[in-house]
Amino acid sequence: MPGPQLPPGISTPAQRTVYRTVQEALTNARKHVPGSTATVRLWQDGEAYGVTVTNSPPTCTALPLPGSGRGLIGLRERAELLHGTFESGPVQGGGYHVTLRVPHLAPERRPRPPG
Repeated sequence: MPGPQLPPGISTPAQRTVYRTVQEALTNARKHVPGSTATVRLWQDGEAYGVTVTNSPPTCTALPLPGSGRGLIGLRERAELLHGTFESGPVQGGGYHVTLRVPHLAPERRPRPPG
């Protein structure tokens, strides 16, 4: 049985934004939350589509690795370019999540008004 898919016809920038969101979330989990497990969930509803990545708490001590702090900022900027939203933060029980939400009818796909 095939897993969840993104809706057909989404733009290349939107596809890249979904990909980068997953890539950054998994990189951050590996770097800052060693030993955690991560779940990637593509989803869509009547108004939007997106991806949520959630990781569990660490199972071992993290090394003090430097971070630029730019990864999540960049993801938020990408979401805003698509008139979407990006949320990130801790979850109950010690994990962390990121969620990208993009409206189905983002302005690049909305029909132009007549006239």
